[in-house]
Amino acid sequence: MDLHILDHRLRVISISKNGLVNFTHPLIKLIFLRNRTRCKFFSLTETPENYTVVLDEEGFKELQPSEHLKVESSRWLPLNVVSNGNASSSSQAVGVTKIAKSVIAPLAQQHVSVFMLSTYQTDFILVREKDLSVVISTLEEEFNIYKEVGGESVPMHCQDVANGLQKNGKEAIQPTVHPVLIPQNQFCVMSLDPDTLPSIATTLIDVLFYSNSPKEDAQSALSQDCIKFFSFSLIDGYISLVMDTEAQRRFPADLLFTSSSGELWRMVRIGGQPLGFDECGIVAQISQPLADSDISAYYISTFSFDHALVPEEDIVSVTNMLQHQRKDPVAS
Repeated sequence: MDLHILDHRLRVISISKNGLVNFTHPLIKLIFLRNRTRCKFFSLTETPENYTVVLDEEGFKELQPSEHLKVESSRWLPLNVVSNGNASSSSQAVGVTKIAKSVIAPLAQQHVSVFMLSTYQTDFILVREKDLSVVISTLEEEFNIYKEVGGESVPMHCQDVANGLQKNGKEAIQPTVHPVLIPQNQFCVMSLDPDTLPSIATTLIDVLFYSNSPKEDAQSALSQDCIKFFSFSLIDGYISLVMDTEAQRRFPADLLFTSSSGELWRMVRIGGQPLGFDECGIVAQISQPLADSDISAYYISTFSFDHALVPEEDIVSVTNMLQHQRKDPVAS
């Protein structure tokens, strides 16, 4: 299999809910007027706490400093696993499950923190630029590693990275087993032809920017039955949308498309308190048992919490699995 280090340097930022009004113009520009920006990698995810934006440095220039904007200090590089020339696998499972053992677990063992962004098309594993040498040395036995440079794929080896191998020598520690929340929403993972994006512009703007009043936000925060979650990504010309079925009903049915099975997904939200960016092994803690059971999963990290989406028919077994993990973390 091949592992590609894509030609993007990314920033991860948070916009507060009450500060969104200060950023609607640049966000609308980044979503709908991609010819007016040089941004090639853009993702916006709404959660009950805030909006998480992942974007390249060209897109980051569109956002002005503000008290409502938190910026994680690192530059992140997106990795993408490709087998047989396609971003897919022979495994029945899809999403992060198929890379849990080959990528996620080895990086966790080497104390590399990852930020995950699953889309309709593929899964992006974001690693800090400063960790690249450790990433390459950890994965080069399993993968042919290439760095995308100006549209060309250049083979990479450990000795090609400045500073060489920098394993940090920490003792392997058992990661914290974080609490999880399983809301009742059913979710869809969908895509859209970029040429038809203008056709859903008013609905998308309404859902992203105008759906909730402060009163509604307060009510939803008190209810754990359902959770506010909506994710839009426009990456290298491909659009991905993750939304619950209530939001989906607001869009024209003939424009959004999903897999032929039309599968519905349930969410596992990871974290009781904001997770931060430095702890390693959070993604592995969820993806490893799912991979052992060959259960598909999409995984979306945000500024405060992580979110796994699993097929609705598997939610009971996933819930039992995670409850067992909390009772006996050493065995897992």
